[in-house]
Amino acid sequence: MAYRLEALLRPPYEWVSTAGFTVAALALAIDSHAGNHGLILMPRQWAMPIAFVLLTLALLRLVQGLRVVRYQRNLRTLARYVLRPDEIQWSRENLFLGRGFRWDQRHTQRLYDSREPSARKYVEQSKLYHKARAFEVWAEHRPGWAKYIAYTRSDSKWNPVKPLPDVGGDPCLHGVEPDEEDVMLAISNRVGHMIVLGTTRVGKTRFEEILVTQDIRRGDIVVVFDPKGDLALLKRMYAEAKRAGRLGHFYIFHLGFPDISVRYNPVGSFERITEVATRTSDPLPDEGNSAAFKEFVWRFINVLAKAMFALGERPDMTKLYAYAVDTESLAVRYIEHWLDQVSPAWRDEFDFDESVDGKDKVKADQARKTGRSLRTVCLMLYVREKQLREPVAEALMSVLGNDRTYFEKLVSSLYPLMEKLTTGKTAGLIAPDYTDLDDPRPILDWLQLINEGGIAYVGLDSLSDHEVASTIGGSMFSDLTSVAGTIYKHGADVGQAEAMPPRKLALHGDEFNELVGNSFIPMVNKAGGAGYQVTAYTQTWHDVEARIGSKPKAEQIAGNFNSLVMLRVQNVETAEMLTNRLPEVSVMTTITDSMASDTSDPTEFADFASRNGDRLTPKDVPMLRPADIMKLPKGQAFALLNGGELWKIRIPLADDTGDDCMPESVAELVSELREVQRGRQHVHHALSQRVAVEGAGSGW
Repeated sequence: MAYRLEALLRPPYEWVSTAGFTVAALALAIDSHAGNHGLILMPRQWAMPIAFVLLTLALLRLVQGLRVVRYQRNLRTLARYVLRPDEIQWSRENLFLGRGFRWDQRHTQRLYDSREPSARKYVEQSKLYHKARAFEVWAEHRPGWAKYIAYTRSDSKWNPVKPLPDVGGDPCLHGVEPDEEDVMLAISNRVGHMIVLGTTRVGKTRFEEILVTQDIRRGDIVVVFDPKGDLALLKRMYAEAKRAGRLGHFYIFHLGFPDISVRYNPVGSFERITEVATRTSDPLPDEGNSAAFKEFVWRFINVLAKAMFALGERPDMTKLYAYAVDTESLAVRYIEHWLDQVSPAWRDEFDFDESVDGKDKVKADQARKTGRSLRTVCLMLYVREKQLREPVAEALMSVLGNDRTYFEKLVSSLYPLMEKLTTGKTAGLIAPDYTDLDDPRPILDWLQLINEGGIAYVGLDSLSDHEVASTIGGSMFSDLTSVAGTIYKHGADVGQAEAMPPRKLALHGDEFNELVGNSFIPMVNKAGGAGYQVTAYTQTWHDVEARIGSKPKAEQIAGNFNSLVMLRVQNVETAEMLTNRLPEVSVMTTITDSMASDTSDPTEFADFASRNGDRLTPKDVPMLRPADIMKLPKGQAFALLNGGELWKIRIPLADDTGDDCMPESVAELVSELREVQRGRQHVHHALSQRVAVEGAGSGW
């Protein structure tokens, strides 16, 4: 029969009946061969069948006892989970997350039982284990004891005191289920996006390696944002791209390694010209009084971008900074360009005299007041006298009409940011020269990357300068959101000469709280239809709230992640993002009931009566508590998948031993990437020469 209480934390009493059945079976078997001299009065033809039945019962009880022992051992141990590259499975239909089991009421009951005081001896390490650890400390610096320490620390199955992996946490959280299976997430559910939460050094990046490995092998477009620049992740992506034969489409943008990095213009590609101002001004503070200054900066950059676009210049950070400092030169060029179109004879009518006599003295006073040149002031007055109107020209003239010092105060928050972005080698990465054919570093374009099915690693080196990293990462997110809008409008084959099959883009954002901005909300909310599969990794949800500056906006972002994977966290609020979405379950508690009563009836033989028993009482408890999440060992997680299914998983580590595709050092990786870049440069030169020849022949 099925008991409501499993009672697995007890001695294996099944072995008593196992011994009894075994002895009885052996006795029958021996007695049946004794003939008439047997001691057991049983017909010989029945002895062996009954002995076989008893032996079968002994085997059944032995298995039941072993199940109890195995369960108790599982509560105290943590097995190391490592996979070689060839063992990491991948599928076109499912995403492999690790090994584990689906958590239900039984596991809550078992976890509840393991925390009872009477269960301590079954879930804690033995005294021998603790003595072995104390011995290792005592013998560490004593000669001659090294071989004994090596034995007690060995991972051999014959070592009864082998140390647990250095992962901390509570082993019971996974030990409550000895039987594991592969945990999978259907690829069709990935467009619902996934959020991975976990404090530092508990396995988020290693989990990311496993997911990225599968995405590369599946042939998806892969974009990984890594603000801190984890070299192990970079090497893993390189090795998998090489193993999958996709090294020719592997690109690295890394602020810490500009020599091997591709170049990228964060404001060079856009659907609407207003995106240039949005991406540039987005990192500026917008709380309180700063909001008005940010709006002013947005309008100023938008005017500059529209003027540059009309003059045939591609916007980049260096040019925007130069024109922000010297707006007058851009304004004069634009106004003259505009007048050439609307009034070709304007130069003959424009009477410019540098003398300051009479009316020109008023112009000179205005020039000194605004800090502009006399010719610029005369040009602006000429446009107003002719009553010519054009939005960009009027906006530029309104900028020039302000006092230069006053205007620089209004946009003062922009200058430090632009100075950081355009200083040193960073300027060469984010403001590429499109006409420099001798630079072997390609220029990254998201639409081109998507069309060729590429792989991109974005290392932002945030430990060196987090503000620059955050600005460039946020601009890249905005650019990708714009590309998603282009795909929505024009289809997955936009930019291709021939129709292409739809491609999935797996976007991984490590430490995404440093990248998230207002542009991230439409990406996770609407980009799923464009094939975007976003997986975001962060430590706590407070980091996201602090970055966004608004709790409702942060909750809006969280509401767009359909799958949640939570490793160990350090605050209750983050843990409650998982536990508050789980139902309560009923667990059984035992209550010891002991009673005694006496009697004063002289006719009764008994002087008193007693009764002892245990009562089972149901109790409603949360399926998981926040404290359980905060006790997870490293490399373990709870996952909420497929519309609310709770899974407990162990995340594998990737073993690089003997991996021929894995570079041994960063120097080797850099050397191999330079060879790849030289190959790209040769192809680029060949294509350029071919286009030049064909263009000359066709009369371009």
